[in-house]
Amino acid sequence: MKLAKIFAIASAAVLVVACGTSKVEGSKEVRSLLPSKGQVDTTSYLLGVNFGLVMTQNGFGELNMAQVQKGMKDALNAKEGQPMDSAFVKQFKIDPSDMNRIINGFLQQRTAYEGALNKEKGDKFRKDFYVKNSADSTASGIVYLIQDSGSEKRAISDRDTVKVNYRGTLIDGKEFDKNDGIEFPLNRVIKGWTEGMKLVGEGGKITLVIPANLAYGERGPREIGTNSTLIFDVDLLEVHPFVEKPAEPVAKKK
Repeated sequence: MKLAKIFAIASAAVLVVACGTSKVEGSKEVRSLLPSKGQVDTTSYLLGVNFGLVMTQNGFGELNMAQVQKGMKDALNAKEGQPMDSAFVKQFKIDPSDMNRIINGFLQQRTAYEGALNKEKGDKFRKDFYVKNSADSTASGIVYLIQDSGSEKRAISDRDTVKVNYRGTLIDGKEFDKNDGIEFPLNRVIKGWTEGMKLVGEGGKITLVIPANLAYGERGPREIGTNSTLIFDVDLLEVHPFVEKPAEPVAKKK
């Protein structure tokens, strides 16, 4: 969470408002250098758009805009002084020095809620998928459906390499990743892939419904979300068993 970026944009927005209310001074020639009303209006609007986008992208989508506006007005109307002075702090509803603590607390609580909700929905989705599709499951919690079992050649070691076509979606059907003909060793991917790719043979097709703890868990990127269950439709094109490289011969001493 880049709070500095948010506060920089907020400060810029306050600056625009402040500039629009400043007393205009100087000669006619000097005043002609000021931005036009159209420029002020356009810049004000774009700063508002930018500020709004940063808010939603960083988990502030449910802000009370009336309070946002009140905070900006209070900042504009605040008398000069040191931020930590009691006289300065009294001008605000809440001590500005608590800003980071309060905002980070909001984000942590919001993330905890999203994670718990995603896990609850994911668990239900896996159970429903299992029943609806007469699928199979592993002891670790992966639910899988084999459309084509492929050949008897399978990945056995975590160091084996596979070549696949795949499509990754969330439980709501949103696609977050897709690749064709990509190769990777099984010890370089999420745990659900490491285990899941051993369930089908070369040339086979499988759908993996992977619980969050075998995917990205609480550290899921924003496009995936925390504690999200992931669905992968995979064509296993090739399996390449790991081959230990022979040790380098030791040079003989002369």
